[in-house]
Amino acid sequence: MADVIDSLADIAPGSALDTIRTRRPQARLHAQATYDSLFKPASEADASKRERFAIALFVARLHGKQEITAHYGKLLEADPELQEAVRMAAAAAGSQGPWGRYPVGPLSAEDKPGAADRIALPVRDQLGERIAAALEHAHMLVYHPRDAAPAHLQALLDAGWSTTGIVAISQLVAFLSYQIRVMTGLRVLQARPR
Repeated sequence: MADVIDSLADIAPGSALDTIRTRRPQARLHAQATYDSLFKPASEADASKRERFAIALFVARLHGKQEITAHYGKLLEADPELQEAVRMAAAAAGSQGPWGRYPVGPLSAEDKPGAADRIALPVRDQLGERIAAALEHAHMLVYHPRDAAPAHLQALLDAGWSTTGIVAISQLVAFLSYQIRVMTGLRVLQARPR
């Protein structure tokens, strides 16, 4: 069975990294099942594959991970205009963070103010309001997780996302964060002297 993390990390069957991943068969199985459910959905009624690929490409670009950016870019290669609009949106969003405020208390010492992303024209027009709102939501989840509030979800509803679609794209952003962390860990293990 194909495994996207193995493919992205260039893990050969029988290699040391394959042995490490084999020790956690449920994690491997469920990571691939999650990928399949997010990017090969049974229904596109609430979030199309095109929208999902655009969001994934944006999140990968925010993290600056070349292999993952290339993978999701390839999934969107049939739509070069959207691919370029996502690239421009990610470049304008920057890659600093995380930001946010904790409720008043001991953790307030860790507050770090930062601007929320608002995609500007003409990129917003190229993306369309629905994808633009989704990318702003993804930016919020990646860089402002402490600041997420009902008003941010309302912006998605106003752009035409259903509650099921909002859940799907939020899960997608969470999965990308997981996938990027796994890939980073595998790279560290791969670089370790034997």
